[in-house]
Order: sequence, then C-alpha cells, then structure tokens
Amino acid sequence: MEIRPTTKNDLNEVMALYAAARKFMQTHGNPTQWVNGYPQKELIAREIDEGKSFVCVEDHTVAAVFSFILGDEPTYKIIYDGAWVNEAPYGTIHRICVRQHGRGVAEFCLQWCLERCGNVRVDTHRDNLPMQNLLTKCGYIYCGWIMIEDGSERIAFQKVKE
Repeated sequence: MEIRPTTKNDLNEVMALYAAARKFMQTHGNPTQWVNGYPQKELIAREIDEGKSFVCVEDHTVAAVFSFILGDEPTYKIIYDGAWVNEAPYGTIHRICVRQHGRGVAEFCLQWCLERCGNVRVDTHRDNLPMQNLLTKCGYIYCGWIMIEDGSERIAFQKVKE
C-alpha cells in the first residue's frame, strides 16, 4: 500500500467510494452522517487543489481516501465534557473512507498521518461505531465532543506519537 495526494483523475473513483460509504453507514446504524450527497464533489476537488486530499492505493486501485490537514481546525477550538490531550500543533483527519472494511487499510492511513506530524486529532459521529472502534483499536484517546459548523455534535479523539 502507498499513500499519495489525490489527483483530479481520481475524483470519480473517490466519489464512488464516498457513495458506497454513505450506503454502508445507512445500513449499519448510522443513517444521519454524510447525508444529502456529502461530501460533495466540489469540496473534494477543492481539497485536491489545496493538497489536503490523499488516497491509499493498493494494486493500482484506490483502497481509501481521506483529508489530512495540518494546522488548527476551527471546530476544535472548543471541546465539551473533556479536553484535548495537548495543545501542541496537530494534524486533523477528516472523511476517511475505505473500499473494503477489515483489511487494515484505515489503520495504515491513520498511521501515515501520525508519522507526518506526531499529533493527530479526529472526530466522528456518535453513531459511527466502526470508526470509534477503529480509533480505539489504534490507540486514539476519547477527548470529549465538539460542535461542527452545522451545529451538530461529533465525538473527538486524539493520538500523540510515542
């Protein structure tokens, strides 16, 4: 497996992955996350242009996609019912999505991000149990909850490289 920046040539394949992820969430107890076509193609195209979108490629196929952003995440300024592990500079993972669950691809992506900056934050929907289980398995610590731009809650996790 290798991780590289997403290109515009990947866009259709990436959008198909997100569509499949929406269906997976709807059928696995998480029907309210990534609704109404989120993430939209325009958002992903902008993140490609900004160098914030990455794909994990395995056997010439996109096995996963995610956004990785170094620097402050505005929705992380206030955290409720807890605290961040530290206030050191960090990277944020958003919208991680894998083609096939249970193969270690998501863990590979999380580790790649941690190797880039050593301090990673991520949030997820309360109903996204597969993601919560993945984060716990990978050593991420539950820190509390945050509110995203639309006013909905997300639970927040952080991991610091040892």
